[in-house]
Amino acid sequence: MKAVRVLEPGGPERLQLVDEPEPVPGTGELAIDIHASALNRADLLQRRGLYPPPPGVTEILGLECAGVIQAYGPGCTRRWPLGTRVMALLGGGGYAERVVVPEAWAMPVPEALSLELAAAIPEAFLTAREALLAAGRLEARESVLIHAAAGGVGSAAVQLARSLGARVFATAGGQAKCDWVRALGADVVIDYKSQDFAAVIAEHTGGEGVNVILDFVGAAYAEKHAACLASLGRHVLLGLLGGAQTSIHLGRLLSKRQTLVGLTMRSRSVLEKSELARAFVRTTLPLFEDGRLRPLVDSVFELSAVAEAHERMEANLNLGKIVLKVR
Repeated sequence: MKAVRVLEPGGPERLQLVDEPEPVPGTGELAIDIHASALNRADLLQRRGLYPPPPGVTEILGLECAGVIQAYGPGCTRRWPLGTRVMALLGGGGYAERVVVPEAWAMPVPEALSLELAAAIPEAFLTAREALLAAGRLEARESVLIHAAAGGVGSAAVQLARSLGARVFATAGGQAKCDWVRALGADVVIDYKSQDFAAVIAEHTGGEGVNVILDFVGAAYAEKHAACLASLGRHVLLGLLGGAQTSIHLGRLLSKRQTLVGLTMRSRSVLEKSELARAFVRTTLPLFEDGRLRPLVDSVFELSAVAEAHERMEANLNLGKIVLKVR
């Protein structure tokens, strides 16, 4: 099969399309013939040698896919016939023609969606759901600050928060991205290039702050986040684009009874990811079937043009997900 590997850490030019042995499903696993995958920021870090896969996970890039069930290993329930369209969150291996995953990770693709659209769902929407509901405990009529709202997870989080009935503050860079996020339903869109999001939030909340923060930045925004998180607020850390080292005023955290929680998806156990997939199918997948949620695809690249896809994401040009067409 064809697959993308990083032969040496570095820029997009280090990505190579190579021939790899086809994986064979083991006990409790199924094989998916991949039709489409999608890019994530973690892929860029792995390409640079900064985010290695967990032990035992393939070094082939790609944290999500959509395709059809090609084969079952022993011990599977075979709840779907061969050829069924499915999507899955992966530990790795999405930039390839075939991948093997635990059967419980597979989720059916809604009938109205193409496989290219479905490939834009798993990482973005499962992460957004986990961040908002499990870690953030967001409720109707509460408020949330969502950074990077024009990206995959951010745009998914805006849609999910709106479906919950929350008030959404969102940041994006530049007029075009802000207009795009506003069209998704965000109540207040802040251009981080020209506005101070903490000041805007203070103005719109009467100084109370927001109940939940989805933070992809880390250290660079630590002080501003402390200033705009409400009492009993939940600060969910999903990334470290602005650095990892900062100071925290523990007295303020204590007196306001706030929560700071880190969230990653890739290193979750098989059981945890299985439970996430089941919960997503039960509670969130129906929202795609009735149109309340939409996978948002910025562009589609052939697998052989993966370097160009990485260049687009690295330049922060995408609105929504960048998809790789595999078949």
